[in-house]
Amino acid sequence: MGSPQRPPLAHVFRGTFVHSSPAAPMEILHGHLLGVDESGTIVFLEESNQQEQLAKTWGFRTSDIRELSNYEFLMPGMVDTHIHAPQYSFTGTRVDLPLLEWLTAYTFPTEAKYDDSDFAEEVYTRVVRRTLKNGTTTACYFATIYTDTSLLLAEIIDKFGQRAFVGKVCMDMNVSVPQYREITADSVQETERVQPIITPRFGPSCTEDLLCALGDLAQAHDLHVQ
Repeated sequence: MGSPQRPPLAHVFRGTFVHSSPAAPMEILHGHLLGVDESGTIVFLEESNQQEQLAKTWGFRTSDIRELSNYEFLMPGMVDTHIHAPQYSFTGTRVDLPLLEWLTAYTFPTEAKYDDSDFAEEVYTRVVRRTLKNGTTTACYFATIYTDTSLLLAEIIDKFGQRAFVGKVCMDMNVSVPQYREITADSVQETERVQPIITPRFGPSCTEDLLCALGDLAQAHDLHVQ
């Protein structure tokens, strides 16, 4: 019997690669070859002197190799474990304010606009494009209390190929901007529609009843919580 056919390569790079490992917080590999198959899986990372053997094994030609310049290197994508996608539209605004004043003056009134799908699509497209451009290949997103546009964020992420968790924000208490909050039962029901991460906003925005119900959902469905 012949050896099983290997999946075709989509990319082969030669140059400098930077990564970290338990043994080395930062490891710089000069003069290496990296191969990626059509599923996006890295199938080899070897020294360039292994090119002939790698080419025989994986069926690529010298002309298929993308040569990185002396000013380029590849590294693993970055992971943003806490990012509020709707806040991108006012990034850097009045950061001198205390948190609760800033939320009242800017965040809650702006997030209330995300009930508009056109507005949400424009901003969410910008934030996903920008995070990818800056090397964030995985993100854990807070969206807003609106289910439909939270799902829209997930669709935009999928279109651009970013890996992500998307959470519909849950908040049934908001004294400062009362129009931007949910009824507790609605918050729980709508959260069941959006997977895979349970997203209570933070303590001052959630009643004990909501937090307990969200905890029950997370346990019942084996979901992530952020």
